[in-house]
Amino acid sequence: MLITKEANTSSRIEGTQTQMDEVIMRKEQIAPEKRDDWQEVQNYVQAINVAIEELKILPLSNRLLKQTHAILMDGVRGEYKAPGEFRSSQNWIGGSNLNNAVFVPPHPNEVGELMSDLEKFWHNEQIQVPDLIRIAISHYQFETIHPFLDGNGRIGRLLITLYLVSRGLLHKPALYLSDFFERNRGAYYDALTAVRSSNNLLHWLKFFLTAVVETATKSKDTFMAIMALRQDVEHRILGLGKRAENAKKLLMHLYQRPMLTVSEAAEILAISHQSANGLVRQLEEMGILVETTGYERNRLYVFARYFDLFIV
Repeated sequence: MLITKEANTSSRIEGTQTQMDEVIMRKEQIAPEKRDDWQEVQNYVQAINVAIEELKILPLSNRLLKQTHAILMDGVRGEYKAPGEFRSSQNWIGGSNLNNAVFVPPHPNEVGELMSDLEKFWHNEQIQVPDLIRIAISHYQFETIHPFLDGNGRIGRLLITLYLVSRGLLHKPALYLSDFFERNRGAYYDALTAVRSSNNLLHWLKFFLTAVVETATKSKDTFMAIMALRQDVEHRILGLGKRAENAKKLLMHLYQRPMLTVSEAAEILAISHQSANGLVRQLEEMGILVETTGYERNRLYVFARYFDLFIV
């Protein structure tokens, strides 16, 4: 769910309008006009998961970033903008063209060399700089190079997590700064611009470290709340008797995706629709599941107390 929240928030910075409850729905449950935005978020989730797995066998590298970018852009807006490849044409940030752009990144002929230098910087042990400072500089540098035609913001924010995992500072991808950046979007862009316009790197570093402190504290509090919730819920389902074991299995699924239908519950547990319906109804009566549609059929149930921890 942390990955899902990061995917949704980072995509929202770039203009997608998908809400968290929509992100955890199945594609067929999403209104057709919202499916493009929904797919962009799903691509981001897949890109994160694949990249984290790849880090087990590959070092953090431009090769990995390109692979991740290809997944991110697959079948969505921007799919024709050279997914998985550094740009070979000029792009710009802000404005409608090069003449009124807020910032013009380096010429495409320079992108390869600049990104090669950045990759060396990640691994240069001769440079004595704390990892948080190194990745703060790297994020700024990546966004300034703007190596892809599209998706630079999302890949640049994902780079932060990938670097921290690659250095062993995170064992799981559990620290995501997009929520802080999205809530402070103006300050985020201003801090990056201040480096480009006046070489004020210190302002950016302070902003970045503030984001790390606040995000880490919030993530820790969320984990503590999840542990307390899990203990409470698992104690309560003991009263379900023979259904307690299936209830526990269903909860393990709900921690990954806290929304389902009765048919999905039946499939997950390999039981009849009638038995699944009885279990879901009991969990609803206990306040563990909440029905969200108000329909007689095709009802959606959400593990509300858990889901709510990710929308505050």
